[in-house]
Amino acid sequence: MLVTLGNQALYVALAFALWAGAAGITAGLRRDPAWTRSAERAVYAVFGLLSLAMIGLAAAMVGDRFDLAFVQQNSAREQPWPFKLAVWGGQAGSLLLWTWMLGLMAALATWQNRQRNRLLMPWVIASMMVSVLFFGAIVTFVSNPFTPLPPGHAWSSGQGMNPLLQHPVMLIHPPILYTGFIGFAVPFSFAVAALITGRLDTTWFDTTRRWTLTAWFFLGLGIMLGGRWAYEVLGWGGYWAWDPVENASLMPWLAGTAFVHSVMIQEKRGMLKIWNFALIGLTYSLCVFGTFLTRSGIVQSVHAFANAGWFGTLFLAYVGVLVVGFAALLIWRVPLLRSTTRLDAFVSRESSFLMNNLVFMAMLSVVFYGTLYPVLTEALLGVRDQWGPPMFRLFMGPLALLLLLLTGLGPLVAWRRATWVNLRKSFVWPAGAAIGVAALLLAMGLREPYPLGFGALCAFVTATVLEEYQRGIRARMRRGEGPLRAFLELLRRNQRRYGGYVVHISVVLMFVGFAGAAFNLEETRVLRPGESTEVGPYTLQYRQPLAVTHPHYAGAVARVGVLDDGEPVGVLLPEKRMYFQQEQPTTIPAVASNLREDLYVILMGLEPDQSAALKIYINPLVNWIWIGGLVFVIGNTLLLWPMGARARPAGQHPA
Repeated sequence: MLVTLGNQALYVALAFALWAGAAGITAGLRRDPAWTRSAERAVYAVFGLLSLAMIGLAAAMVGDRFDLAFVQQNSAREQPWPFKLAVWGGQAGSLLLWTWMLGLMAALATWQNRQRNRLLMPWVIASMMVSVLFFGAIVTFVSNPFTPLPPGHAWSSGQGMNPLLQHPVMLIHPPILYTGFIGFAVPFSFAVAALITGRLDTTWFDTTRRWTLTAWFFLGLGIMLGGRWAYEVLGWGGYWAWDPVENASLMPWLAGTAFVHSVMIQEKRGMLKIWNFALIGLTYSLCVFGTFLTRSGIVQSVHAFANAGWFGTLFLAYVGVLVVGFAALLIWRVPLLRSTTRLDAFVSRESSFLMNNLVFMAMLSVVFYGTLYPVLTEALLGVRDQWGPPMFRLFMGPLALLLLLLTGLGPLVAWRRATWVNLRKSFVWPAGAAIGVAALLLAMGLREPYPLGFGALCAFVTATVLEEYQRGIRARMRRGEGPLRAFLELLRRNQRRYGGYVVHISVVLMFVGFAGAAFNLEETRVLRPGESTEVGPYTLQYRQPLAVTHPHYAGAVARVGVLDDGEPVGVLLPEKRMYFQQEQPTTIPAVASNLREDLYVILMGLEPDQSAALKIYINPLVNWIWIGGLVFVIGNTLLLWPMGARARPAGQHPA
């Protein structure tokens, strides 16, 4: 019953989405509150109906409805129920989740603005319903998860989810990533509404500030979780391979990061209005473009869905409509968006933010070109060439160093115009920290330019942040507040600034981990039972293999004892499996971790004499990436946590 209702709800949701969009346009043109209320009620109905469709699909998965093609391809009777509910493991289910989340975002934005922004809301609703209509139509008519199998083709069980996806991280990674992607639809829709209505002040991004920061946070968190999954599951010793689908999530995050920084200049100085509209349009367009890359089949990736044929063409056409439509609105309003404010001096905070944006755009251009390079070479030369990780690193390394430098410079430079006296005073400690760390690393024998540069600049940024906190706390303590009270008041009264500094520290920690990759060590050894080998400071003692039996797979585990400079660490159990249903081999790496490095061991195969082929990696500093991810969560929590009202400039709205 629920399955049938879920399928029927998709068709009814499309009808309500069409009505909501049409009513929104009518309300916007007539400025009629009655039509606005009708559009809002239709949005709530769309969300309710899409929720019913999600419940129906969940019931089909848990109820083992193997007469449905999607369930048969992505579930099995013995599959744990949490993975049965992970409908994003297949094409149709992931698109339904995307559509449902669009409906959720639209309903939340509508409810949040039920008493304000009455001139903008009709066009906001219309814009969001265009997206719901597109994705809803794809789910309903092209990739429907409720499509039944032909008679006689149903199995007693299904193929089951891809074994690579049956990992705890994958229970949360896709929904978190989708929250980031789809969350940008709200500020995008408000930008569209502002351009249509001519309300071109700061209202549109003041209203959606928390939406933007939340989407940016979840997209960044999703990227980090994806890296952690790749590190633990794919068995190649790394966390980022510049894979096209990895890049598809990185590109909108880079554009969104540029936007998050750029709007500060418009808030403070009324500058970069055109640029900010362009950035939010680019960010959401790249979010949709990322789904196109994942589902079109034009790029090869372990993360991508199968080639979808003309289905991918539909996505590309929709991306084109988004880009062209938004660009046309922006060009139409350019005369009203020109700013009379100019940079007062090259050495100013505005200038540093602008340079920061240019670096993000340069990084985005490199990732975009490198990702599509195989498609371009095939179209132009008939040969599908690839940009490998060395090419990405060649271009991204210098840009990353420049970005770190600007991250440290920004807080030290005053708005409008910086004086040399203040600059010298501000730069003493950060510059001293950078020089001191560089000297220490040189004394330790480090000569690699990138790690040396990253180390010095990470110290520079850290000292900048600490100096900013010290200044703020000391200023408040002079008013009679204690240190803890001064710290809390600093956060409460300037939440974005000081929460943002914590995010900067997270970036520093992650760059420390990235820099460690320059010293990665990789070895392959074949050992008989009882033999030992030395790799770096570690002694690995291969003891014996153990057979692994399971209803869904068979395999073997190698028992490997580990000593670190003679001290016992423990026993690692790298595993190799073959899944029966999917006929798919997988490797399960074993990792011994500390703050200094990871010892990462993969079982490549077993010989008839029980010899084990082991691939061994030593990955220095890699855990600082995950620590940086945790600090990233803390920093964004400080950014988004409601800490009480503070004084706002006249005309601004709370986010």
